[in-house]
Amino acid sequence: MNTADARRVLETALICSPQPLQVRELRVLFDDELGADTVKSLLQDLQDEWAPRGVELVCVASGWRFQSRPEMRPYLDRLHPEKPPKYTRAALETLAIIAYRQPVTRGDMEDIRGVTINSQILKQLEDRGWVEVIGHREAPGRPALYATTRQFLDDLGLGSLDQLPMLESPSQQADVFAALAQEADAVQPALQMEVGDDGTDDGDAPAAGDGEAAGGEHAAAAPAPHPPADDTEAPPSSPKSHELH
Repeated sequence: MNTADARRVLETALICSPQPLQVRELRVLFDDELGADTVKSLLQDLQDEWAPRGVELVCVASGWRFQSRPEMRPYLDRLHPEKPPKYTRAALETLAIIAYRQPVTRGDMEDIRGVTINSQILKQLEDRGWVEVIGHREAPGRPALYATTRQFLDDLGLGSLDQLPMLESPSQQADVFAALAQEADAVQPALQMEVGDDGTDDGDAPAAGDGEAAGGEHAAAAPAPHPPADDTEAPPSSPKSHELH
């Protein structure tokens, strides 16, 4: 098989796949006769070939995929003009705390925000596929430890947590996620989150005590990046508008 035919096979597989594909999966197309470096070189050739078009080939946390370029979103949105639901400030700040300080317990989040976190917020973020419980802290009550998922990175068009901007305050981080969430909603509808008259989620109230992690230590660990889809880093990609299936 020549190079042009190999690129065409890769291109077809990526366009037809409903989810990103990793290099090791793409090698199966060629019965593993092509090495990982060769496949990556072909993928870079495809990126260059699609550069002048409205669709781009990018590598996110879960692998390689085709998606529309961000500048195409205003036009594509005309096909689905309904207004997506907005994320509440409390939900975005909670998500930002998890993303930047993971793994964290609900008690950690409440200590940082200074209010009791509505359990519905965490459930909605879990239902969205953006956060998950990865274990439990060895402290009284063994509180759950939350972290972000690969789906979170994929939806925001990021290859790893290292690509998140370095911001200190949850408020600044929430502003970043508000912008990124708008891009992600073009692919998957946002969650319905009730907002009170004061702009906070129902159930938000000043934190009393140490929450569910009372008596235990509160970690403020640096984010632990998810392992890359393959053994090499890919160029960072910009937040997407629409994913090709």
